[in-house]
Amino acid sequence: MATKSRAVVREAVHGRIRKKVAGTPERPRLSVYRSLKHISAQLVDDANGVTIAAASTVEKPMRGATGGNIAAAREVGRVIAERAREKGIEQVVFDRGGYIYHGRVKGLAEAAREAGLKF
Repeated sequence: MATKSRAVVREAVHGRIRKKVAGTPERPRLSVYRSLKHISAQLVDDANGVTIAAASTVEKPMRGATGGNIAAAREVGRVIAERAREKGIEQVVFDRGGYIYHGRVKGLAEAAREAGLKF
């Protein structure tokens, strides 16, 4: 019997989440992507199909430190919240991207909340 890889299972979970979660111009979707070395977040308006703001550990200011830890995820959460506030966005819909709400994903979400975003 063949077993599914972790990536295949995550994609299936993410697909089920995306059926229920959608962003609007007033309340965009905060989408999280995590790899082994980096983490990124985007504010997406699904109604118009545009990315409003983005933050990642591959950006120049955050590139020096490692991007695969909770501290880097918290920094990305703080930065995405600041960029959202600059655009006049205070409320978002959180899309964990099929990842378990633990560790780096949780750190990013908590930092975004502390910086002023409401989920």
